Amino acid sequence: MQHHYHFIAGLPRSGSTLLASILRQNPDFHADMSTPVAGFITNLLEQMGSGSEFATSINAVQRLNICRAICSGYYQDVEKQIVFDTNRQWTAKLNLLNTLFGNDFKVICLVRNPAWVMDSFERIYRKNSLEFSRIYSPASRQNVYTRCEHIASNLGPFGSAWAALKEGFYGEFSKQLLLLDYDLLVSKPENSLALIYQFLGLPSYQHDFENVTYNASEFDKHLGAEGLHAVKQKVEFTGRKTVLPPELFKKYSDMAFWLDPQGSSASLITQKAP
Repeated sequence: MQHHYHFIAGLPRSGSTLLASILRQNPDFHADMSTPVAGFITNLLEQMGSGSEFATSINAVQRLNICRAICSGYYQDVEKQIVFDTNRQWTAKLNLLNTLFGNDFKVICLVRNPAWVMDSFERIYRKNSLEFSRIYSPASRQNVYTRCEHIASNLGPFGSAWAALKEGFYGEFSKQLLLLDYDLLVSKPENSLALIYQFLGLPSYQHDFENVTYNASEFDKHLGAEGLHAVKQKVEFTGRKTVLPPELFKKYSDMAFWLDPQGSSASLITQKAP
């Protein structure tokens, strides 16, 4: 089957698994949690690039065909026309996606107040008090400050995704991006999905926001972070008090760069700047 590719990216703990769970209700859509496709392509380009042993044996057309073949090979058994591949690094590779697919792709980026992202990671850590998660090293798990610093570092799960998103948001292909705020997705799911379909240029579909299902419990247990990809059956907003110290909450709240969209052509379904 000839697939049409779109992508899901953005920040961790911001609803990408929830969105995939909703989208897959559409019988024409395939969506799932993060895949290794972006990593496969990046690693192969390293092997085929200048300075490698086989660089002189592979021309630009062959590199293009090989990269496209990774996508088609990975999804060969998927019998649905539209595929949403999830990886937070896609927003740092928009030039690559443009080379592979022209402008015939869109990237839905889930965002959230970064302080609540950090709060969510911290809650998962505290919930699994008898399990030392592989997300942290022994040095970085010492206290809430070292844990947040690790999560927000350049190679941490939030820091790397935040930098990739910022690169895409201000880059030359930013018009391919739609930023969707987690709070709006869970508080107004019907409106949010209608705008997503509009952005994709696809006919709308009646989703069931009362019965959303997804299960990645084995993956989460292996990571030592049970509940990391848990999705509630009903899509709804639940307020709570943060577990972060006040200065940490303010520090990370200030990292929501998309609240000032000047200089970007991305589409936004986000909260207004205070």
